[in-house]
Amino acid sequence: MGADVLAEQSFAGLRGKRVGLITNPTGVNRQGQSTIDALLGASDVKLVALFGPEHGLYGNAAAGDRVADTLDSRTGLPVHSLYGKTRKPTPEMLRDLDALVYDVQDIGCRSYTFISTMGLAMEACAERGIEFVVLDRPNPLGGVRVEGPSLDPKFRSFVGQWPVPYVYGLTCGELARMINQEAWIAKPCKLTVIPMAGWRRDMSWADTGLVWTPTSPKIPTAESALYYASTGILGELGGVNIGGNFKMSFQCVTTPWMDERKAFLQFNSYGLPGVYFAPFTTNVNRSPQRGVHILFTNAITAPLVAINFYAIDAVRKMSGRNLVSEAVQAHRDFSMFDKVTGTDRIRKALLSGASAASIVKSWRRDEENFRALRKKYLLY
Repeated sequence: MGADVLAEQSFAGLRGKRVGLITNPTGVNRQGQSTIDALLGASDVKLVALFGPEHGLYGNAAAGDRVADTLDSRTGLPVHSLYGKTRKPTPEMLRDLDALVYDVQDIGCRSYTFISTMGLAMEACAERGIEFVVLDRPNPLGGVRVEGPSLDPKFRSFVGQWPVPYVYGLTCGELARMINQEAWIAKPCKLTVIPMAGWRRDMSWADTGLVWTPTSPKIPTAESALYYASTGILGELGGVNIGGNFKMSFQCVTTPWMDERKAFLQFNSYGLPGVYFAPFTTNVNRSPQRGVHILFTNAITAPLVAINFYAIDAVRKMSGRNLVSEAVQAHRDFSMFDKVTGTDRIRKALLSGASAASIVKSWRRDEENFRALRKKYLLY
């Protein structure tokens, strides 16, 4: 990983500099040493400030919880929260820094907020003339897969900051290069990416031989990233359970009223490659949850983002219930669903009864255009 390569270079690019570090528990090298400790032990590198993204420096805050600034009891360094009063480093936070280093593992989905933090920090560094250094890391969804609709600028938010498909198939270093050169921030920063050595685009996380550190409370394993991409959008719509309250986050689609045998037949009837939907039942607070458990038989070929919409289609076909119509009738707020999806076009299509196949087809051009755009930013 980039952190290992930087150490092999004896931290040459940071020597003689006052450095800030954006990180969390995932910021570790191949041996499991934290980047905090690596920089503290580096000769002639002065680590002076720490910055934490969503979930905090120690990764123990729940999704969406505001995190306060604090003092790190272990190192004595100030910890600036980028998920509290501000989500972009302030001039005061960056005062006296020569470089701001980013070492955070993300999961390859546009709605996962770490990449929003990265780009906004790049923008802040550009405004102050501070170098931004990305220690590159593998994308757990691989570097080939590009899936889903691109972001409509009208729906730009912290869960959809950059105009990329929902699954974008870039490492954080490659995405940083794209953000910088495509003028997605007010002006480009002085960007340095420390690339990985030995990573290939077709690698799964298991192929890397690296140990996975949970990126957030509901992403405990590298495989969790596959599930997040498959049901995270569905979860924002509501009307079904995706396993969050029985320790199977993003891994299933259930309701008290679903028939698990009908669900099993309907979900599998689409013939989606690389995925199998097993009948599933459990109880939550003495209430039944019935439906399907998602199992990947070949994650490389599985159409992850499409699963969100085939699930909506399956529920409608086997029960006659339109989850979008029911959400409208319940006066549910669609703002987060639209922000995560990146557009309201898909919600409107679902409301009109459009099939999952037609919805998936509707974003093919977005995927093709992005594959062409990203070529000049690929490092591997």
